[in-house]
Amino acid sequence: MGQRGARGSRTLFEREHELAAVDEALAELTGLRADGGERSDRPRGALLAFAGRAGIGKTSLLAETRRRAAAQGCMVLSARGGDQEQRVAFHVARQLLQPQLAAFPESDLRASLGSWYDIVGPALGLCAPTGGAPPDQQGLRDGLDWVLTHLAVRHAPMVLALDDAHWADPESLGWLAAFAPRSEQLPLLVVVAYRPEELPDHAESFRGLPGRAGGRPIDLEPLSAGAVARLVREALGGHADDAFCRECWAVTAGNPFETVELMAKVRDRGLTPTETGAHLLRDLAAAVKGSGLIARLERLGTSTVRFAWACAVLGTEIHPLLAAAVAGLGHEEAADAADALRGARILTGEDRLEFVHPLIATAVYRAIPPGVRVALHGQAAWSVVNDGQGASAAARHLLETHPEGDTWVVQQLRAAAEETLRAGAPDAARTYLARALREPPPDEDRAAVLYELGSASLLTEPATTVNHLRAALAEPIADPGLRHKIVYRLGQVLAHSDRLTEASDTLAREVPVTEDARVRLRMVAEQFMWNAFRADEPDHPSRSRRLSRLADRLAGRDLTERYIIGLRAWDGVLRGEPAHVALQHAERALASGLGWAEPDRGFEVPVLVALAFMYADRPGRAEELFAAGIADFERQGWRGAHLSFGYTLLAYVRYRRGRLAEAEDFVRAGLRLAERVGPGTPAHWYAVGILIEVLLARGRTSEAAQIADDYRFGEPFPAAVVFPDAQTVHGELLLARGRAKDAAAELAAAGRRLEPRGMRNPAWCPWQLHLARAESHDAPERAVATALEAVARARRFGTPSAVGQALHTAAEVSSGSVRVKYLEEAVAHLECSPAAYELARALVALGTELRRTGRPKEAAEHLYRGLETAVQCGADGLVEATRDELAAAGLRPRRLHSTETDTLTTRERFAATLAAEGRTRTEIAQELHIDEQTVVRLLSAVYRKMGTDHTGLAVALKPRSDTTH
Repeated sequence: MGQRGARGSRTLFEREHELAAVDEALAELTGLRADGGERSDRPRGALLAFAGRAGIGKTSLLAETRRRAAAQGCMVLSARGGDQEQRVAFHVARQLLQPQLAAFPESDLRASLGSWYDIVGPALGLCAPTGGAPPDQQGLRDGLDWVLTHLAVRHAPMVLALDDAHWADPESLGWLAAFAPRSEQLPLLVVVAYRPEELPDHAESFRGLPGRAGGRPIDLEPLSAGAVARLVREALGGHADDAFCRECWAVTAGNPFETVELMAKVRDRGLTPTETGAHLLRDLAAAVKGSGLIARLERLGTSTVRFAWACAVLGTEIHPLLAAAVAGLGHEEAADAADALRGARILTGEDRLEFVHPLIATAVYRAIPPGVRVALHGQAAWSVVNDGQGASAAARHLLETHPEGDTWVVQQLRAAAEETLRAGAPDAARTYLARALREPPPDEDRAAVLYELGSASLLTEPATTVNHLRAALAEPIADPGLRHKIVYRLGQVLAHSDRLTEASDTLAREVPVTEDARVRLRMVAEQFMWNAFRADEPDHPSRSRRLSRLADRLAGRDLTERYIIGLRAWDGVLRGEPAHVALQHAERALASGLGWAEPDRGFEVPVLVALAFMYADRPGRAEELFAAGIADFERQGWRGAHLSFGYTLLAYVRYRRGRLAEAEDFVRAGLRLAERVGPGTPAHWYAVGILIEVLLARGRTSEAAQIADDYRFGEPFPAAVVFPDAQTVHGELLLARGRAKDAAAELAAAGRRLEPRGMRNPAWCPWQLHLARAESHDAPERAVATALEAVARARRFGTPSAVGQALHTAAEVSSGSVRVKYLEEAVAHLECSPAAYELARALVALGTELRRTGRPKEAAEHLYRGLETAVQCGADGLVEATRDELAAAGLRPRRLHSTETDTLTTRERFAATLAAEGRTRTEIAQELHIDEQTVVRLLSAVYRKMGTDHTGLAVALKPRSDTTH
């Protein structure tokens, strides 16, 4: 691509292919045919990326794209990455979105953004951060997704242009790279330009593009000799001869920027564009960039050089007065310097200055002597603070200065870290605090800085966090409150790193030396909490007794007391106390409120209280609590691990109610969220274990085994207790795959681990039930004894579902007439429980046993009821087994209240869920490991069954010109 002289010219050369792609994308975006004909049925967006080395013409191509978009009535959002702004969190996001939102009064903005206001507002510079915990990075990205989607729909058609994407800040670039492929589903054209060799790893999605880009970005090639000749003659006149033009091409290697700048130098020198002057071009070309450019700059005078250096330090969108302050120049002197730099084609602009090209900015910045560069950054930090831009604007400059023990520097970096952390940029905050630590801070502030640094690293680098917090504790700390916060945070990060013993020991060491009784009580509560999750606690019975005595004395006056009472409820569930006792304590814990997103608290105890209701056959109450907790997470912007746990455990409640299809939808949603957080996290263990249980209940053993293999669900199991117990689920899977001996060994090991800790409630962990079934193959007498022990424990807990399930297992491993007796009692109990799937199993088992003992009439009724219940639960494997049993009895299944033709299959339901989330047809195919034609068939079936009002289906089924359907 080439340009005519000035930066703003729009004459382009040899970019017909690129502009054709732009025109095609704009035509489809605006609904117009490329030939100017009638509008298409459905305008749609796209993602285009242009890649090429510096000076190849990316900026001019994006400028022309913006011009053409505006001419067709598109709203254009524009941003540009900057070499000096890469460490400014959300710099690019603010360029794109802030101008569209900042003009609104606060009340209107709150009404427009709704619950997203407090989540995205601080990141976009629209409001100050709230006092609560900051959003997690995934929650913030979801919020930015919502804002951009809302703008695209409201102001359609829209074009988003990002130049120099390789220099965008990590927070903005990570967000846009994840969002951009979705542009095809919106009236939004996303156009990015970058240098491929400098594109960070977290922007890899720009290298492989969907849709018309053919799976790759469009690479910009150097201009041919003919194009350079046209550019030269356009700039200098038609009398430029061939030899001169060819030499121009040779010395610039077809680089458009260098060619344009070379022509400007030729004009300035008054060089005749003929063969006789061609030999001078190489020297002139050297002055366009690198040392030649710097030599040209130095000839403009000391003040002008210093002003240029100040502008290079400030980066993009430079205010002349601020540049003057950084350079130490007066107003008139700075104005003269700016004029000289504009005349030399180094700067452009009036009220806001910028470099003519990033290559020039980089060359000027690198030419600043190192000592002077450091001093200019220090002066820039002071200047932006004095200008009212705040600590965050100063922080990037302070990162470039040398440590000198300056308290002001430490204060600014700490303030910037707090602001960026609360805005949702922990990586930037960590960078600022690490630099503050090197300053170094005064001795009395060192522990506080280490604590803040550890808190900023909590979610991204837990091992580093532990080191910082332990170092903080080793410092002399005058403020007891700070020491307490460090201890709480250290216990939290150790526990979340699967180091529960260390978390408990940390608190145990601090309790005796803590003078404040209320603080000491909270430390005891935290220690009780982490011990509740330990699989290796050595003295569980003693802890239970101490917890019981303490909880009975507390009235629930504050959150700490309610946490202890909640832990007492959970402990009762684990040990299998009568369920009404656990429920009594659970209600006490909730009496004055138990929020899931309390500042400086975890969500573990509220989760345990909700699960206590579930195990005690109060799933409706559990679901209410989970719904409230999930709402708390979403309001806070916690859409990573927190929301994953919420969806996953809500799936577990649905599973235990026998609503298997809904459970599968929720747990897959939770697993997708866990995968966005990162592999190997506790959220994965929860989600994978529950998904395996759901798939086994649905009769899809092979799929469950594949999930276990894919996620390496097996030894070594986590040190923390998870729900459901991972080792028990693994044993259940082995049993379902016909590996009874391996299953028995695994389940017996689970028992040896849980028994010493007093965890004997089969409602919580049914290891005995599965073990009895595994033992029945080789040791039937031992199997009966194991099952009856589980029955006794279930009767002590006293919930109908626990008793019914245990009796069903006892029947399975017993022989003779007692089988019918156990099954009849099991059905009676399960009919009084919310456990619909377990009821279906027991009904089918009872009907089968009655048929085999010569009671066909009674058998038929139970089998019919079991079949209908199994269909309603979505237990496909049980449905098929029951039909086989009815056929064996010579019976035909009668018409069910909920027939298969009215019920979505698992794949249909999952495909519909993904479509409702806005996933593309290609993404759905990848998620389900099927082709796109099958996706269309699945969604068509859902469309027929559920009607046109099902969100997302109509869009997903719309014919596409580039898809076979």
